[in-house]
Amino acid sequence: MDMDATTRTRTETDSLGSLEIPADAYWGIHTARALENFPIAKRPISVYPDLVTALAMVKQASARANRDIGVLDRERAGLIDRACQLIIDGEYHDQFTVGVIQGGAGTSTNMNANEVITNVALELAGRPKGDYGYLSPIDHTNRSQSTNDVYPTAIKVGLSLTLMSLLDELELLRRAFLAKAVEFHDVLKVGRTQLQDAVPMTLGQEFHGFASTLEADLLRLRENASLLHSINMGATAIGTGITTHADYASAIVSHLREISGLDLETAADLVESTSDTGSFMSFSSSLKRNAVKLSKICNDLRLLSSGPQAGLGEINLPARQAGSSIMPGKVNPVIPEVVNQVAFAVVGADMTVTMAVEAGQLQLNAFEPVLAHSIFQSITWMRQAMWTLRVNCVEGITVNHDRLGAMVGSSVGVITALTPFIGYAAAAALAKTALLTGRNVADLVVEAGLMSRDEVIKQLSPARLSGLEAITAAIPIIDTADAHPRT
Repeated sequence: MDMDATTRTRTETDSLGSLEIPADAYWGIHTARALENFPIAKRPISVYPDLVTALAMVKQASARANRDIGVLDRERAGLIDRACQLIIDGEYHDQFTVGVIQGGAGTSTNMNANEVITNVALELAGRPKGDYGYLSPIDHTNRSQSTNDVYPTAIKVGLSLTLMSLLDELELLRRAFLAKAVEFHDVLKVGRTQLQDAVPMTLGQEFHGFASTLEADLLRLRENASLLHSINMGATAIGTGITTHADYASAIVSHLREISGLDLETAADLVESTSDTGSFMSFSSSLKRNAVKLSKICNDLRLLSSGPQAGLGEINLPARQAGSSIMPGKVNPVIPEVVNQVAFAVVGADMTVTMAVEAGQLQLNAFEPVLAHSIFQSITWMRQAMWTLRVNCVEGITVNHDRLGAMVGSSVGVITALTPFIGYAAAAALAKTALLTGRNVADLVVEAGLMSRDEVIKQLSPARLSGLEAITAAIPIIDTADAHPRT
């Protein structure tokens, strides 16, 4: 090995031969080969910081476990531990350079982590990078481990860490919709089913529904996240635990729980846990559910704000940018649109995860890299989409009160609220007249002598129309033959 500090490279050797490695690189020959072999995504694993952090957490826990059970001396274990902590604290992430899409079931990622941690540890010991005779990426940093237990465990820990930020943003978005529900609690509007006018409701009820559906997603995501807490550390290659000490599995899960703060447990069947990736599919499915429901909300926001003259025009979304290079004054719902597109990507990623899970063979699933990339990308994009939807859209929504008032006043849907008092047949006849003439429904009911003006006003109040105030008194029944009420 060339130890001359003035050289620009160092020589590293593996079972395939030797390569020149940049002298200042913390990664080594295994990472170099991966960079040559997988120029696919042009995105390094460091684009997912929580995955890098999780890899360091797993290696740190392993060093402590190996120290405890006596298979790694305290000096080397301590150096590895300190190097891992630096990475957990956010340093050296730029050295995790292998592509997110790679063959080898994650071996390149595991070796990238081993090499970076080892070379950081060597520096801490005052030794040059590449001095693997003193501290080896495989014999020491990877002691008692295999890619096949490290990689899926790191993915699960990393996803759990990333999910926390997603849930925080989802909760903030839910609260934003809830705040609008309070703000719009008494704003009457026409409800719609199948894009046709239905019965009245309040805009507050509509926005409360958005908040409620997001609250349900919070619960589902937390439930499915718990599936990620079963790990297979100690399984090594295929689940038999070959090359590990009998006490290693229990020791590392204990340390990893403490380091990560997650309620982790060792899988009951390590062979099954090493080959099966069903938990990732379930988790991805819950992300897809959330994305699809969020997209539906954005569809509604685009419809409700359509216009401003020839559409529904019930609400105004904040104007974020010019909407056309040719039509002056045009403003488009760009924020809901981008959230829709994120949802489409999440649905596609979920299909990728499904196919990757299905493609596993015998004792290992070799397609965990694309599985991990798909889920990490979905969480990352969704978190950012929720942020921009909340900050750049929902919080600034306003109401077109005159437009809503006019639509409610002329809507035949309000007559549904009067059917208990005038009967269905009379209501249907008046609804037809209102549609033909464009006249106000309340005026027609009063003119027909079916109800007094005060009673109509009472029954068509926002509270009654929206169902917030129930009808508790006896309901008169109209005899349609003489149009006079009887009880």
